[in-house]
Amino acid sequence: MKITVGIVDDKAQNRISFAERLNYSDDINVMLTAADGKDFLDQMKQLNYTQHPAVVLMDVEMPLMDGIETVRDAKLLYPDVHFLMLTVFDDDDKIFEAIKAGADGYLLKNEKISLIIDCIVQLSESGSAPMSPRIARKTLDLLMKASFPEVKKENEDKYDYELSEREVEILKLTVDGYGYKHIAEKLFLSSHTVRKHIANIYHKLHVTSKAQAIKIATKNKLI
Repeated sequence: MKITVGIVDDKAQNRISFAERLNYSDDINVMLTAADGKDFLDQMKQLNYTQHPAVVLMDVEMPLMDGIETVRDAKLLYPDVHFLMLTVFDDDDKIFEAIKAGADGYLLKNEKISLIIDCIVQLSESGSAPMSPRIARKTLDLLMKASFPEVKKENEDKYDYELSEREVEILKLTVDGYGYKHIAEKLFLSSHTVRKHIANIYHKLHVTSKAQAIKIATKNKLI
């Protein structure tokens, strides 16, 4: 089945352009477009659960109700919908606010459409957080400055953080913002194999998210 997608952007030309290009993909069906956050929430109220888009591309800067405010409200109302911020901005404050609001990924609008499609598929299939490479580096800096609960030392000593050479390669590319498909292409692997490696990485690091993996891997100088 195709992945249902919504587009929220205050510029009509952007909505039309992204919808046309995304609909060329065999994997995606754009079924909702909205001019701002309020328009999006109003439209969502008219839909039943089975009609909700799986992934929503959300612009950040919009009149009436911007993307960050919209995601903050929508995540409470529609927790199963994934929100992928799509913007021209890579401002640290915007990134951090979007992450705190519950955004599932953050891409720049000038990314190739093939990367955006790959990230939509990746987000829909695995729930992992796709990011533009430039955004990923900024996010890593933000995460390193953020305060995370520390694992007790007595438990930490029992953990085996040893990653294989291939797992380190994949973890580095993940930190750089590459999706499963592009990692597979760069390393001449299948997407399925990449997913298995990432599952193994999470297991070895005793984490359940990309942010936690980056934090532990960086702290322990694994990458």
